[in-house]
Amino acid sequence: MADRVTVIGWDGSPLTHAARSALSAATLVAGAAHHLALPEVPPRAERVRLGSVGLAARRIAQHRGSAVVLADGDPGLFGVVRTLRAPEYGLEVEVVPAVSSVATAFARAGMPWDDAQIVVAHRRTLRLAVNVCRAHTKVAVLTSPGAGPAELALLLDGIHRTFVICEELGTAREQVTVLTSDKVADHMWRDPNVVIVIGGTGGAASLTGTGGWIAGRDPGYPPAERGWALPPADAPARGEGEFAGLRAAQLARLGPRTGDLVWDIGCGSGALAAEAGRFGAAVIAVDNDPDACRRSEAAARRLGVQLQVVHGRAPHVLERLPEPDVVRIGGGGVPVVTAVADRRPQRIVTHASTRDEAEAIGAALAAGGYTVECALLQSVEMDTSDWSERERSVVFLLCGRQPDPRPRPPATDGPG
Repeated sequence: MADRVTVIGWDGSPLTHAARSALSAATLVAGAAHHLALPEVPPRAERVRLGSVGLAARRIAQHRGSAVVLADGDPGLFGVVRTLRAPEYGLEVEVVPAVSSVATAFARAGMPWDDAQIVVAHRRTLRLAVNVCRAHTKVAVLTSPGAGPAELALLLDGIHRTFVICEELGTAREQVTVLTSDKVADHMWRDPNVVIVIGGTGGAASLTGTGGWIAGRDPGYPPAERGWALPPADAPARGEGEFAGLRAAQLARLGPRTGDLVWDIGCGSGALAAEAGRFGAAVIAVDNDPDACRRSEAAARRLGVQLQVVHGRAPHVLERLPEPDVVRIGGGGVPVVTAVADRRPQRIVTHASTRDEAEAIGAALAAGGYTVECALLQSVEMDTSDWSERERSVVFLLCGRQPDPRPRPPATDGPG
């Protein structure tokens, strides 16, 4: 039985000496059709088309002889190495790497990529990948059939981005196309491809600015503004129910994270929407007041996050918005709560100024199938010059949780 497999990355360039040596001794070779057609594959070796990596791994584990797996790019980056190393197959994995398709795509675009997010898009993770593109200024998307450039662009409706689409990298049919996102859905794209999605507030800095110290999203060093749920003196204009303690509690219950889409309905100053963006989530801020929309855009610029601001009155304006993961409702009462519950986000957080209002909202959440919790929050701001009471705020905080929230798709192998 085979207990060792050599995984060879292929980026279109001539195979290295180590790769050729491993292939020449192989009695089983697994890979895509274009890999199995390489002249270096021994004619007498058993050929396995690489569809399901798990099925191929079981076949390799049962094989008596020397096994080789060919994969595009770096097989350790969203590639086959993760599956082959699973304990149930009992395989010892040796890797001969190549330049990853992500590195190649950025090289073709002439851009640095240490500050880029890297995501895999397939049918189960497409909306997560789109939300990352909403929230970040530079994202590399490893696509798949049914979750390619056109689907990304369609789901980014209303969000302007530039797409750098790199098709069939490393082959004779390689092509790089640069288009704005509104034009991408009009074209047919060849698989496999890598899409670099760039743009948004601060996008120019991510293309030309100085490098950071950590790959991916730079948390900032030195921090321009440390902490979250900033006190009112440091936040933009304060509205009803926007004191720092309530905002901290709301953010804690929402738990915004990378891949989420957050709705902030009745965004007011934009403080909560902007701070949710600092956690890596995509955020849509909604308000019927044009001044509130302008304040929210200013808050996003100040904190350096991406924010889509929608002017309109809830609940009607919500009908055209993409599906949310978590929602904060800053106003609108029971009608807005009911409309949001119909969209089935994982969590809904809101507040009420009276017990009667809290009971009505709680009943609406429960009727929508949510488990309801409520807490009475009291905040007293003190003047430390004489330790007198400066301002007191009392509010009911309500949170609706789905008893069985939608699970996130498990991590799976993707293109390398």
